[in-house]
Amino acid sequence: MPQHATPESKPSEPEPIPFTDSFEDADPFEPFEQCAPSEQPLVESGEPVYSRSSQRTRKTSASEVNNPKRPQRSLKGRALAFLSRREYSRAELLRKLRPYVDEADTLESLLDDLERDGWLSNERFVESVVHRRASRMGGSRIINELKRHAVGESLISETADKLARSEAARAQAVWEKKYGVAPETPAERAKQARFLAARGFSSGTIGKILKGGDEDWSEEIVDD
Repeated sequence: MPQHATPESKPSEPEPIPFTDSFEDADPFEPFEQCAPSEQPLVESGEPVYSRSSQRTRKTSASEVNNPKRPQRSLKGRALAFLSRREYSRAELLRKLRPYVDEADTLESLLDDLERDGWLSNERFVESVVHRRASRMGGSRIINELKRHAVGESLISETADKLARSEAARAQAVWEKKYGVAPETPAERAKQARFLAARGFSSGTIGKILKGGDEDWSEEIVDD
């Protein structure tokens, strides 16, 4: 009996590749060109691979930051970077640089060189502190700050004398800017006195401003 030929199976058609919009998930705030398909590489299917633009700025990784092969700034370079921003006292700059050096003699030698070349100056530092603080603070606050910076007794004494000569005028200006009206009650006088004392003005100066005399205001500054 003749065998009937079975119909040949129909070759399966390749499944259509779904269309994907490469720009569908793109960041709407990025330039259009950054989402364009790159010419290479191509995957095995022959479809282009979409990637961000290679011109985008690359962030520096933490491993690169800590890479010991990166060129390190010299000790003098660090010192000059600090001094380019503002004046430093010698003691303050020493504290800033100490973590970057093992031998104290090396650091002291560098500070000597910076002073000799005019980069570092306690005198200029004192002038800058007085310039920033004198219009808002009394002499005791400013002198205490200079003592913390160890600028030397002679500079501190000279600065204290200068501040004392202008103390009353500076306190008057600070008081007028804050209040400008004489206190009418003991509580108000104590409040204004505390304000001036917190700014570093002496009790004698405060008495001249609030009472027109030389009374000692130390007790009223404490009491409310």
